Amino acid sequence: MVQQISEGVSVTVETFYQEAQSNPLRCDYLFAYRITIENLSSFSLQLLSRHWMILDSSGTLIEVEGEGVVGQQPILEPGASYQYVSSVNINSDIGKMSGEYTMMNLTEEKTFQVIIPEFQLIVPFKLN
Repeated sequence: MVQQISEGVSVTVETFYQEAQSNPLRCDYLFAYRITIENLSSFSLQLLSRHWMILDSSGTLIEVEGEGVVGQQPILEPGASYQYVSSVNINSDIGKMSGEYTMMNLTEEKTFQVIIPEFQLIVPFKLN
């Protein structure tokens, strides 16, 4: 599990290798990740968009951008948290992801960036 606090927002990431949905013979590895976003600031905020950098150990870099997360643009009041689960396929048994969320301070109507900490995507047998 990794965590980072930036701009008054905590982002925590947990990853889970999905062995049953992966096919190593076809270089297809599925990882799920659970993200918890906690508003530690004194103002309400809304998550507007995401930007991901996904890198596997073969050197393939994928960039993903889009509105919200899992079809939502959640609003977080001060002290509130939001959690979601998503997944990613990569072409090797080791990779990593990092990125940022674009958030809006709903009090001042200003956007700002929140860092998504880099996290590893590693099949369990590689950790031995």
